[in-house]
Amino acid sequence: MQFIVALIKKMPIVPIALGIGGLMLGLLIGWVIAPVNFVDATPSYLRADLQEDYLRMAIDSFRLNQSPDLAVQRWQNLGLGAPAAFNAVQANPGSQDPAVINAYYEVITEVLAPQETTDDPSAPSTTRNTIIIFATVLLLGVAIAAVFYLYRFLSKRGSGEVTPTMQSVEISRNAEKTNFEQMGLAPPITQTMTTYVLGDDLYDESFSIDTQAGEFMGEYGVGVSESIGVGEPKKVTALEFWLFDKNDIKTATKVLMSQHAYNDPAIRARLEPKGELVVVAPQVQILLETATLQLLATVVDLEYGHGPLPEQSYFERITLELAVWPRQG
Repeated sequence: MQFIVALIKKMPIVPIALGIGGLMLGLLIGWVIAPVNFVDATPSYLRADLQEDYLRMAIDSFRLNQSPDLAVQRWQNLGLGAPAAFNAVQANPGSQDPAVINAYYEVITEVLAPQETTDDPSAPSTTRNTIIIFATVLLLGVAIAAVFYLYRFLSKRGSGEVTPTMQSVEISRNAEKTNFEQMGLAPPITQTMTTYVLGDDLYDESFSIDTQAGEFMGEYGVGVSESIGVGEPKKVTALEFWLFDKNDIKTATKVLMSQHAYNDPAIRARLEPKGELVVVAPQVQILLETATLQLLATVVDLEYGHGPLPEQSYFERITLELAVWPRQG
């Protein structure tokens, strides 16, 4: 279960959420906030029965004004619906004179070539259909790409490849927690092991603090604060851990730095606004305090990476034990 939770945390949730959110926002704007307003639209957008009514009016007008140009223009306004509307009128002329109906159609066939009588001269309809087809293909492409990416992400586990996330979960599970009761201390409200492993570029852990009765007291966590060098994976040179107390207006934060980063004035200048800077070393303990909570972070295990970068500049692996107690007094 712990592995599944960690795996979900490392999934590209943000890009997926942004994509879905952008799609929903686009639909909201296009259909609700600022829908398309048709101005001077042709009858080609009308229902079939209304197109038939329009053609009947055009035929009645032709009986009084036998202008070929006007007759053809009204025919073309119906777009692809013109032949169907005419067939409906011809099959059921009603009160209209069949001779006038036939005369109207003869003018249409004389002015327009046979193939043109069935073409859609309505540019808006063609544009609309093109947009719908393009949008459908685009959404289908995005869906296929998302499924393919998710499949590749999840298939790493099935292929036997050991990912940094899997390594960190396994290391944290096997790490021995401190027995604070044997040390004469009260047991913590919550006690967690968390591990960063080189290659886990999305490392960002957070945990809830709750009483035994289920009352929410706050949250705490740790994540990447600074990296050095270029290329992948990221070379993490500093982590930051934090403590949120629902009874305190300020979140307490400290930055855990590699030996190289701690001695680099430029890196220190960038990280100082985030909180107190602390150089990490095995078994070092760092305390965070808020109005009603205190968090003790212990560096259980530490290994620096080896490469072209300066010595002791980035973490290959670091395991932290995070324990939280209520603050007395």
